[in-house]
Amino acid sequence: MKKVRTDRISEEIKRELAQIVPGRIKDPRVTGLVSITAVEVTNDLSYAKVYVTRYGNQTQEEKDSLLKGLEKASGFIRGELGKNIKIRHVPQLLFTLDTSLEYGAKIDSLINKVKEPKDESNNGHSEDN
Repeated sequence: MKKVRTDRISEEIKRELAQIVPGRIKDPRVTGLVSITAVEVTNDLSYAKVYVTRYGNQTQEEKDSLLKGLEKASGFIRGELGKNIKIRHVPQLLFTLDTSLEYGAKIDSLINKVKEPKDESNNGHSEDN
């Protein structure tokens, strides 16, 4: 029963954050196309791990800057969540980068390298025949 409740609250927080983060945060570090990809709430609802990504190529410094901007605005974000979600205690937000898109692109690149045709000059036969 608790799992269903935490999943439902996680989805509700994710939906609200998807509106709050790109639209209402004025911090210049939180710019571009920032997306909330997932939210995981602890069983006691005291913490919510928020996975974020910003589309486009970025340096590690820019990624770190995004996280610092979100952490700085976390009090404001929690206040907005409290207005929009009817729960007794709004969880502490822990922001982390979602690297699944980068990981997927890397795996895709490796698969494409394996699928590339071999050198046509030896036609797949070895010299030892």
